[in-house]
Amino acid sequence: MNKSIITVVGKDTVGIIAKVCTYLAENEVNILDISQTIVQEYFNMMMIVDVTRMQKPFEQVVAELAELGNEIGVQIKCQREEIFNKMHRI
Repeated sequence: MNKSIITVVGKDTVGIIAKVCTYLAENEVNILDISQTIVQEYFNMMMIVDVTRMQKPFEQVVAELAELGNEIGVQIKCQREEIFNKMHRI
């Protein structure tokens, strides 16, 4: 399995989860785990996804997710699991 971590952060608004999940489904990215919280008006979501069946290059999906984030007013980052783990090691 080829896992990646997606984070979404920004002001809460209607449709954030729907738009991100729709993009992922259209690109055959399977959501394995998802956690989201809203603190006052701030939205935070973390997803672990399987990108094994994805047809587009990883870098293209990263760029398209970032652009989607710009369109809906949040910051979306996507990292390969091994990079995320190395960056967040204690």
